[in-house]
Amino acid sequence: MSDNYEPRLKTRYRKDIRPALKGQFSYTNEMQIPALDKVVINMGVGEAVADSKKLKSAMDALALISGQKPVATKSKKSIAGFKIREGMAIGCKVTLRKDRMYEFLDRLVTVALPRVKDFRGLNGKSFDGRGNYAMGLKEHIVFPEINYDQIDQIWGMDIIVCTTARTNDEAKALLKEMDFPFRN
Repeated sequence: MSDNYEPRLKTRYRKDIRPALKGQFSYTNEMQIPALDKVVINMGVGEAVADSKKLKSAMDALALISGQKPVATKSKKSIAGFKIREGMAIGCKVTLRKDRMYEFLDRLVTVALPRVKDFRGLNGKSFDGRGNYAMGLKEHIVFPEINYDQIDQIWGMDIIVCTTARTNDEAKALLKEMDFPFRN
């Protein structure tokens, strides 16, 4: 990539989405306009308790999808019923910021979500009250980076989009402008 490269979604945000939001919410200051802060992708791998190769495979898949090395998440306490000891690796996560975040969201909205089976739109109520949006995917194979023939298991993932918006309405307007397919 060259030095002056900028992701398509970031360019659209600066040129089209910011002015649209400024008009819609009548902000007086440029810094009031909501922006994307970060995207956190989390994979829970419960099977890693019995087989540590499963965690490695999930981490490799998440690295392919995000373009960044994931971190293993460890259990905070022991749970005998699940055969989990404190400090055991039971999942992985990655935090995307800046250009990688815009690239990922662009791929999510334009490529991955249309490939989801029986997709009827995203739930518009999954906001936390502070401008952050959470969604789940049941299959990681909807991303084009994953070679379907080389996977041994299908993993689900949680995707949390953190924004600088102060209310759910501002955050929803921002994500709608970024073509997130919310259902009515």
